[in-house]
Amino acid sequence: MAAIAIPSAQPFVSDESAFYPLSCSPLSRGDLLQQLSLSPSSAPKYSSVVPSAAHVASAHPTTAMRKPSLSSRTRPFGRAPLPTAADLPPLPPVHSGTIIDNFRAALETIDLEDCEAHGENAFFVADLAEVYRQHLRWMRELGDRVHPFFAVKSNPDPYVLRLMAALGLGFDCASQPEISAVMSLPGGVSPSRIIYANPCKAASFIRNAAKCGVDCMTFDNADELAKIKKYHPTARMVLRILTDDSSSLCRLGLKFGAPLSEVRGLLNRAKQLDVNVVGVSFHCGSGCKDPSLFGDAIRRARWAFDVGKEVGYNFELLDIGGGFEDDNFEQIAAVLREAITEHFPVDQSGRGVRIIAEPGRYYVCRAFELATNIIARRAARDGTNDDASMLEMDGVDEEESKPVTMYYINDGVYSSFNSTMFDHQVVHPHVLTVDGEFQEEAVTDKAAVMEECSIWGPTCDSIDCVQPKALLPTNLIEVGDWLRWDCMGAYTICAASQFNGFRRSDVRYTIDARADAGLEAKIRSLLHV
Repeated sequence: MAAIAIPSAQPFVSDESAFYPLSCSPLSRGDLLQQLSLSPSSAPKYSSVVPSAAHVASAHPTTAMRKPSLSSRTRPFGRAPLPTAADLPPLPPVHSGTIIDNFRAALETIDLEDCEAHGENAFFVADLAEVYRQHLRWMRELGDRVHPFFAVKSNPDPYVLRLMAALGLGFDCASQPEISAVMSLPGGVSPSRIIYANPCKAASFIRNAAKCGVDCMTFDNADELAKIKKYHPTARMVLRILTDDSSSLCRLGLKFGAPLSEVRGLLNRAKQLDVNVVGVSFHCGSGCKDPSLFGDAIRRARWAFDVGKEVGYNFELLDIGGGFEDDNFEQIAAVLREAITEHFPVDQSGRGVRIIAEPGRYYVCRAFELATNIIARRAARDGTNDDASMLEMDGVDEEESKPVTMYYINDGVYSSFNSTMFDHQVVHPHVLTVDGEFQEEAVTDKAAVMEECSIWGPTCDSIDCVQPKALLPTNLIEVGDWLRWDCMGAYTICAASQFNGFRRSDVRYTIDARADAGLEAKIRSLLHV
């Protein structure tokens, strides 16, 4: 194995006594509904099972809505139990057919001329069979060595989580609410199937993980070790190392991961604190475009394993993180198989280091598509609202100043399209209706004139631009028509807000078994629907 150059450096070590338990505020009803992955439109139906702030305050006087006294800040925090799945009304129905079939069926129920407010809201269609097919693909390529732990943050949809649990996946959780969402799934999920993969955790969240029995968690700094020693001394810790993520959509190494120069110092500190470190993790960045980076990361992890042995640890777990893309998954899998065989081989009895991964985007991206309604349309000379672009300005040539259509839709960057800002996604619209007529396939009408246009969200903020340069048949589509957006399953719903009072888009579920009745029955059985 090629040598790795390790620059000399000392990790920062803080005094363990610097950490104090902090008090927490009671959950608001809205927070709790969001934890349970309920859409705002469903909130009234859950009023009887979601405790009000007054109820929480009466049940726990020390946590009432007031600033806690200094002495109360060190008291154990109590909270009314969260509603279980059995307490809640059933989830929405799961339909059959393709995503397109379900878009058509849903649009047939919407009367733009007479619907109530929010009646023409944007909505998702989620194909749960696509999630299942992605799992089969994973098992075919990596299943013999790498066990998937679904990254809840990518899409905590209740049906998605149910399906993942039924398929036997583990869960990568980054917060106490994500842990609660997983452990409250029907049938229960053992805490042994959860890795708390956030290297920098609040003290209260660490204590909560200890209460829940979630022992496996990551760290990348000495302060975290001190907190773990104080609040969860029996935890099984995983050291997250820094890897090359320069080819990813989101470079997580800018925020997390211990440089190799700090690995030995951190492991020595863990030994001093008597913290149990059981393995190494890394993350090549969300949406990794270069498969070779996984091979380099495996090599770095092998080096960290060897250092751990020198310090006195016998690591048993390797977490290869996420970053898996749909379009290059087979290439990434091939690189991983080769690197794992070289650096983490199994012995003659078939035993070896346990290897897990944290796929999120890979499982859900293609499974969700979004339909948006065109609520307004206007023209600007260059797609902006700058007076200098107006034709009326002296000296402007009419041919050079052709109007650019600006379409306004009922979802935007403050909601489902937040991924264009925070996840660096580039989205492309497809025409779903023309003059109210549903389009099964791409518009091929000879009369269609594909022109550049811009697409804007519904809020009053000018930053709410979904796509500044889209190509659409501007001579055919108009106000009231619908656009379809594919690959909308990852980092969309989970980060949507309700800025300006616009609701989050609801989800319609389907199982596109592609004429395989047995497959649909199997998925329904897994979901208990």
